[in-house]
Amino acid sequence: MKDILQNIIENKRVEVDRQKQAVSLSTLLALGSERMERPTRSMRNALAVSSSGIIAEFKRRSPSKGWLHPYASVGDVVPAYERAGASVCSILTDSEFFGGSLGDLQTARHLVDLPLLRKDFIIDPYQLYQARVMGADAILLIASVLSSAQCAELAELAHTLGMEVLLEVHSEEELDHLNKYVDMLGVNNRNLGSFHTDVANSFRLASEMKAVGIKKGFEPLLISESGLKEASMLKELRAAGFRGFLIGETFMRGVNPGEVLNDLINELTHGE
Repeated sequence: MKDILQNIIENKRVEVDRQKQAVSLSTLLALGSERMERPTRSMRNALAVSSSGIIAEFKRRSPSKGWLHPYASVGDVVPAYERAGASVCSILTDSEFFGGSLGDLQTARHLVDLPLLRKDFIIDPYQLYQARVMGADAILLIASVLSSAQCAELAELAHTLGMEVLLEVHSEEELDHLNKYVDMLGVNNRNLGSFHTDVANSFRLASEMKAVGIKKGFEPLLISESGLKEASMLKELRAAGFRGFLIGETFMRGVNPGEVLNDLINELTHGE
């Protein structure tokens, strides 16, 4: 029986092949030449200096929870995230399983000055060129869908294109994907096979994540992803060494995601 992740990756291979047939890499680069020259913003630096470290995510649906906010508009939500104090915005660009698009990323780039993370299942270099042309400052690489060699190749290319890299792991074994081109190391509290979520996964891996980085001679900024809701939990994670917190569902379930974010940041920074 296939798990959700296998279905997503199989669909992604077909999707990327169709995109490459529709718009060749040379055509993409020609059409986006001016955008490729646009300076990028540092997601890592934005998180390092932030008092909240919140990466506010725009997504309309989830494979496990269904539609969260089916008619959500990037033009409404992402600027509201910026006004509320998000450090970074994550834009889901997968259409089939998350209800997003590259157009969402492009629209967000025109509307906010925050660093933008392209959140998708990256399996092909073509997707990095897409990300850069559409306005991404950083890209996500998921260890469970890439070999160590593929991860290194894609991370190096991302740097060549001027983008930073967030490497996502779920287990200790996946830490061997860490390489010198990784700027941020995230632990997903959600198992992408079963979509079961447990924030304890971040605490369990925190010390190992730091140790692997030190052993390899570099120190990526640590990010906790998925299942984050309460300010008290974010404070505990910060004490454990995390500086970035990727939150989507908590915000997108609300009628006004920006207000939910604003309330969380007020609670998080109260008294500081």
